[in-house]
Amino acid sequence: MLTKRIIPCLDVKGGRTVKGINFINLRDAGDPVELAAAYAQQGADELVFLDISASEEERKTMHKWVRDVARQINIPYTVGGGINSVADVAALLEAGADKVSINTAAVERPALIEELANAFGSQCIVVAIDARKIHNTWTVHTHGGKRTTDKKLFTWAKEVQERGAGEILFTSMDHDGTQQGFAIDALQKLNMLLHIPVIASGGAGSPGHFLDVFVLGRADAALAASVFHFGTIKIPELKHFLHQKNIPVRL
Repeated sequence: MLTKRIIPCLDVKGGRTVKGINFINLRDAGDPVELAAAYAQQGADELVFLDISASEEERKTMHKWVRDVARQINIPYTVGGGINSVADVAALLEAGADKVSINTAAVERPALIEELANAFGSQCIVVAIDARKIHNTWTVHTHGGKRTTDKKLFTWAKEVQERGAGEILFTSMDHDGTQQGFAIDALQKLNMLLHIPVIASGGAGSPGHFLDVFVLGRADAALAASVFHFGTIKIPELKHFLHQKNIPVRL
């Protein structure tokens, strides 16, 4: 059985790691390179870095910190933010990233997913989907959650898979930063619809929430930020807890 992955997420803005609640009220959480090194030491399976203002500010992800992170860690890491071309991905992979995450650009031009999968392989391409419930329907948002689209979560996730994405990173904007648990119902439906891995994001607040997301939500990986950045949950302790509950994890 494949091991379940624990993935700290570092939202980067202005060269610093930040974290908010429901995508707003951001506060500083530290230097991304220092945090990356610490998480790699603690036993994180992968890292995700999202340059959260790149699309909104219409600029590219900062390559300097991507290179600096690559020098500090020996685990896979994904970088997202402002990526909209084959050249952008080539530059990030050359700087040291293992995978890239696209969101806004994929919604605006879905053919980009195929272009990137054909150029670099599906295993390099993660499509991030930020969604919240509007009138009881999971609706996709872009530009760091600031713009509502006409796309719906489940149909968009299916299209993303068909176009060649290797993984989906689903963030429930309603659960983001609340530490009240993941969006289990949505994850269950995604798992039934898809055959590619789903990374669950938004709502982690306790070890029990991670257990629920793997057992009930059937996620392949769980991503979190606040609980790791501010020390609420320690990765080694979390993994031992999951191991004791018979969840396959890398110790």
